[in-house]
Amino acid sequence: MDILLNSGSTLVIIAAVVGLFMAWGIGANDVANAMGTSVGSKALTIKQAIIIAMVFEFAGAYLAGGEVTSTIRKGIIDASFFVDTPELLVFGMISALFAAATWLLIASALGWPVSTTHSIVGAIVGFAAMGVSVDAVTWSKVGGIVGSWIITPLISGVIAFLIFNSAQKLIFDTDKPLQQAKRWVPLYMFLAGFVLALVTIKKGLKHLDLHIGTTDGYIYAVITAVIVAIIGKFFISRIKFDESAALKTHYANVEKVFALLMIVTACAMAFAHGSNDVANAIGPLAAVVSIVDNGGQIAAKSTIAWWILPLGGFGIVAGLALFGHKVMATIGTGITHLTPSRGFAAELAAACTVVIASGAGLPISTTQTLVGAVLGVGMARGIAAINLGVVRNIVVSWVITLPVGAGLSIMFFWMMKGIFA
Repeated sequence: MDILLNSGSTLVIIAAVVGLFMAWGIGANDVANAMGTSVGSKALTIKQAIIIAMVFEFAGAYLAGGEVTSTIRKGIIDASFFVDTPELLVFGMISALFAAATWLLIASALGWPVSTTHSIVGAIVGFAAMGVSVDAVTWSKVGGIVGSWIITPLISGVIAFLIFNSAQKLIFDTDKPLQQAKRWVPLYMFLAGFVLALVTIKKGLKHLDLHIGTTDGYIYAVITAVIVAIIGKFFISRIKFDESAALKTHYANVEKVFALLMIVTACAMAFAHGSNDVANAIGPLAAVVSIVDNGGQIAAKSTIAWWILPLGGFGIVAGLALFGHKVMATIGTGITHLTPSRGFAAELAAACTVVIASGAGLPISTTQTLVGAVLGVGMARGIAAINLGVVRNIVVSWVITLPVGAGLSIMFFWMMKGIFA
């Protein structure tokens, strides 16, 4: 307790620096992964993707993520073990942030899309189990997260496979793809509007006290979807295409329509991601500031100091702009060749999976969901269309994320204890 009184300011400064490093890692890996399909399919340039991410990720984090972040990430550890020694929780949270951020830096340099959520969970489990007590960890929660490695990519892969195949049969494999696109694209727009509205309500706005019930949520989503479909129908009907042009030109024009759809999905997913993952990543920083400010009292929830969210937002944008291109390349071009229609199928499938997982209460990683969706699109084109070497590296990086995060966290935790205790 004396440590917190004597070195509280120093610990907060260290936590802020490490929190910024973590936010930078999220930008370089998680956000780059979310934008990778749009960039890889040429729907957006890297510069445009960075601008969209800056606006929507920051808006999601600041508007919807700032309400409250639970002090202890998703109830992974039992706070009662730290009541008498709150400084251990402070050391642990700083160590967990530093460990997760270090792993994100390594993974981003190698172009591996890994899960921020799993990095920080592995790190928190590591310091709690080894530094405090094995009983301090809620192991059933950890088991659920490990299970989600298999379930969520599988769900999103199947949905992406179905969406892509339906677009092929209804639009691309017909004699007049342009006419069919005018007919069917509003339906895809309805589906995208519905799912993205649900994602925004369930994920993006859940931290605001709007009290939108399940039924109301679906009603709002349907209304949004109808409006999106009507607007889409209006604009598509106004597009003039040369019917006598070569079939190749028709395909290119249809892809342009899907490119517009992708920009909408990219904005909505960035907002949902910002509100969800970003606030979670700066949760440990909020916990440290809260414990130090309250003189060692561990609050069940910590209100976030005014400077934390801008710090997180800045770190994310900087990470994406400076270091995000490698993970973008892996998602956008490394796994399989993406066009706007394939990228749209992958993003819409990822959004559907987020809605399904939220409804079922499954822990979810946006990274793994999107990788699963891109794989699903690749499978629809045949196994030869998938770069299996890249997929193998990604799967290996997923498996080692928890143990690496835990190992680094334990090492940093003992170092922190040695320096301050």
